[in-house]
Amino acid sequence: MDFSHPTGHGKDSARGDTPAPVTAAAPSAPWGRVTLVGAGPGDADLLTVKAARVLSQASLVLYDNLVSPQVLALVPASAERIYVGKQSSNHSLPQEGIIELMIRLAQSGRSLVRLKGGDPYIFGRGGEEAEALAAVGIACETVPGISAAQGAAASSGIPLTHRDHAGMLVLATGHLQGEEGERTVALDWEALARPRQTVVIYMGVGTLPTICAQLIAHGLPARTPAALIERATLPGQRTVVGTLQTLPDLSVQHGVRPPALIMIGETVALQERIGGPALR
Repeated sequence: MDFSHPTGHGKDSARGDTPAPVTAAAPSAPWGRVTLVGAGPGDADLLTVKAARVLSQASLVLYDNLVSPQVLALVPASAERIYVGKQSSNHSLPQEGIIELMIRLAQSGRSLVRLKGGDPYIFGRGGEEAEALAAVGIACETVPGISAAQGAAASSGIPLTHRDHAGMLVLATGHLQGEEGERTVALDWEALARPRQTVVIYMGVGTLPTICAQLIAHGLPARTPAALIERATLPGQRTVVGTLQTLPDLSVQHGVRPPALIMIGETVALQERIGGPALR
């Protein structure tokens, strides 16, 4: 059976062209099922027991850029692996192509694991994929993962909530409206600038100066504690702690690169007491 996608065989499949569009069709043979699995923030020890079991039994895995080698090592050597990772301005396959590939594989009778960094439903586009699979009648199960925000908080010593400092937690994307190649929504700066909350911004290293400036312009004091956590939970993790005013310069000074999370709020000030060494 021939497919116009990069299936390949062995450890990893080659990258190829986007498959042809797929529409719902009555199955002539039993369809496969898809399991969306959260790989967590990187440290394989932070996988859920269920995620580890699913990976150990997988025969076909589509995996993202932020899935760590330690997590991939849990996949059997005999399993087929297809890289579908996306980096800024460098997508091996567009999101629509990934969805079409998943549908095509499942409709051919193959069950597969869709492996994503963090949690599939927290800026992982798992919702888009589950919705598309449901629309054509493909069975889909989701196995949650520890989110990057949770992993970064624990490994850096920055609580996400605290009775004395933050009664709310806000997760947001740093992809600002109008960025080339990204379908995004405008950030609600007034909501993000409210006091007594912790704000965690994913994918915001490239727009850090704008984020900090907008939060200050919408009412947060320039002295508000803020941090960058680079490669959270992985060897080589770095935590950079400053304020909304100083963090952009600190990011340049220390050469922070993605993947990194931005954490903003009074709980960041607790890092010095709770966490390990940090760059300042």
